[in-house]
Amino acid sequence: MKKLSRSISTAAFAILLFAGAAGAGPGGPGRPLKLVLAPRSTVDPTDIMKNLSEKCPGVILTGNVKGSDYMLYAGGWSGEYRFMVIAKGGDTIYATKTVLLSNAVKDVCQFLSKRP
Repeated sequence: MKKLSRSISTAAFAILLFAGAAGAGPGGPGRPLKLVLAPRSTVDPTDIMKNLSEKCPGVILTGNVKGSDYMLYAGGWSGEYRFMVIAKGGDTIYATKTVLLSNAVKDVCQFLSKRP
């Protein structure tokens, strides 16, 4: 089951990379900004979601690659977190490295809040 889940995540990532910038822009009136977690992320999604809901209530994690606005790579461990925001089409548009998970999420949130 775990292998199937990883395969689905990898396929979803590939779809996102080749999907290009087609589709609606991020957010929008009354619509939350949707992030899909990159398959190779090592940070627990529950911890990311907890911090997102506290620091950035207008941003949610989704499992729907096609319906997401950005992909979030969340790697590292306590004392060295590395987050990257990846646009549709595969371009890395933001990266941060912090000691605390909450600061990494806060940095991503601040970046996303400035996006059109």
